[in-house]
Amino acid sequence: MYRNIGKVVLSLALPLVLVVVALVAPASAQQSVRLQYRTSAPGATTAQAEPWLQLFNDGTTTIPLNQVKIRYYLTGTETYRFACSWAVVGCSTVTGQFVRQSGADQYLEVGFTSGSLAPGANTGDLQLRFYRADWQTFTQSDDYSYGSNTAYTNWDKVTVHVNGQLAWGRPNGTEPSPTPTPTPTPTVPPTGSAGVLFDDFTYTGSSDPRLAQRGWTVRSSSGGPGVPGATWSPSAVSFPGGLLTLDSTTNGTAAGTVQTELSTANRKFFEGTYAARVRFSDAPASGPDGEHVVQTFFTITPLRYNLDPDYGELDFEYLPNGGWGEPSNILYTTSWETYQADPWQAVNTHTEERASFAGWHDLVIQVSGGRIRYYVDGRLFADHGDIYYPETPMWIMFNQWFIDLQAATGTRTYRQQVDWLYYSKNEVVPPADVTGRVASLRAAGTAFTDTVPNP
Repeated sequence: MYRNIGKVVLSLALPLVLVVVALVAPASAQQSVRLQYRTSAPGATTAQAEPWLQLFNDGTTTIPLNQVKIRYYLTGTETYRFACSWAVVGCSTVTGQFVRQSGADQYLEVGFTSGSLAPGANTGDLQLRFYRADWQTFTQSDDYSYGSNTAYTNWDKVTVHVNGQLAWGRPNGTEPSPTPTPTPTPTVPPTGSAGVLFDDFTYTGSSDPRLAQRGWTVRSSSGGPGVPGATWSPSAVSFPGGLLTLDSTTNGTAAGTVQTELSTANRKFFEGTYAARVRFSDAPASGPDGEHVVQTFFTITPLRYNLDPDYGELDFEYLPNGGWGEPSNILYTTSWETYQADPWQAVNTHTEERASFAGWHDLVIQVSGGRIRYYVDGRLFADHGDIYYPETPMWIMFNQWFIDLQAATGTRTYRQQVDWLYYSKNEVVPPADVTGRVASLRAAGTAFTDTVPNP
């Protein structure tokens, strides 16, 4: 913890002043940063700390945000998890990890994967939070960087490093060099070298025997997710024009609700690159709008028991009409460590954007080296890892289901479509190369291939 030195000999007074000045001085006159802090959880004890930050560029040159590291100092050796609730710059560009110091100290180091900060500009809100891995409450009032203020103010107990140099604030404890922002190193060996699944979905219907022969299951069994008592109907899954089409329908009653799902039969997909071209829709194909429907592309491992540590799930979930407390359209990417159904306890991290994603999108998930990276149309949307990294092989699934039922009258049908699916085992494939490989497969007349070995 930072401590003032009560007594110094006179001959050391001037050097001490110079050191203190150096701790708060910017890296250069041209590159001057300032940080403001507030909290939305001001209590001395809390279930999760919620530091909100704003970074200002008071200098004369643009600062690449991938050169910036922000450090929030904590007391204690507990294991914490980081999350970004919302950020003007986009939570998908914000990273966070905890670094141990000597003794009982540690710090949360926040970084950025992209973006820049122009002279005179600021990042706007960075609404961050962290919590104990065991979900226990903890004391935050003894953390060096904590303050109880709920309005933004300049805060030098949170430090900022720019390009490895201290640019703002007073550090606490030992100060190793800022951790470089990890970047993936894509590898692009020949298609099929590690095992590839590609499907163009050229089937005659949900009863086409080639679906089962090629490792697909069209769901007919009851159960969650979605509306209790709803039906999962194979007849509502079709393939017009080579497009996997999920038509989910409700008349406002559980008995009149049909949900849809297509899943791989084998759990043989783990590290590598998952990709699909998916069409989300905001409005129903027929009937009145307003249902809380979820349109998805995801991987999943079965939950054997509550808080099973081997559970894994990596989700793209689009809610065109909101739901789960959201008032309108939102796209989530969520990485799961585990969960408990009753009482509900979710151990996951998520990134979201509140905007319409109606239309066709290329969705990519890269799983490699302890990181999960989600891309939408070639843009990095989210970067997750730590405990949320999967541990076991998973199924690949598409489904469309209803969170609940609204009071509208009349039957309404929502449609999700998928053009193709591509997976490459143990390989990080850049999004642009994914679409290039799919184009090559189609040009060669390949409608389906599966060389991924069973585990």
